[in-house]
Amino acid sequence: MTFAGHHVDFATGEEQARAYLSLPASGHGPGVIVLQEWWGLVDHIREVCDRLAREGFVTFAPDLYRGEATTDPDAAGRMMMDLEIPRASRDLDGAVAALLGNAAVDGGRLAAIGFCMGGQLALHAATQNPRVSAVVDFYGVHPNVTLDLSGLEAAVMGIFAENDGFVPPDAARKLESELREAGKRCDFTIFPGVDHAFMNDTRPDVHDAATAARAWSQMVSFLHAEVG
Repeated sequence: MTFAGHHVDFATGEEQARAYLSLPASGHGPGVIVLQEWWGLVDHIREVCDRLAREGFVTFAPDLYRGEATTDPDAAGRMMMDLEIPRASRDLDGAVAALLGNAAVDGGRLAAIGFCMGGQLALHAATQNPRVSAVVDFYGVHPNVTLDLSGLEAAVMGIFAENDGFVPPDAARKLESELREAGKRCDFTIFPGVDHAFMNDTRPDVHDAATAARAWSQMVSFLHAEVG
């Protein structure tokens, strides 16, 4: 598979990490951070970045696993649980700083989107950094990430699945209720008849093309409205 973007290094605390960067044809646009599923920074995430770049966004996907990736769900589960959340938090802050410091990015605020583990981390990034002004949480889950909504200034779009065994509809509704009770702007959709990870077109066991297309359109409209 050929990708339009390329890998770059960025500072995270006193360390360096890598990310995948993809630019729109215009060479500039609003910034969007894209956060990985538990598999790692795999081709699916790079493809999401390239697709968003074609929609006019400068996209940046930090490699939270420092080069590790897998296709084995047991290994992916271990990697997710082994992720050091304080380090991941530093990586998220570093990614925000790196993307906003890129001359290709228009404006001083950006969006964060994420899938599964990345959906929860996108919300986490916004709670700790007010420069994240919009979040799209695709069926986000990480048992070691606790959200402090007091610091959240971003608008939140939640996209969930009716048949999700990891994040069932009740969990999605609970998160939406907590956001509303905290006075946050949010818009949640629970798509009927689909499973966790229905957006991932590299997983024919769960991918649903029609629902994924609707969710993608919904996300892109939200991003254009919130960050340009």
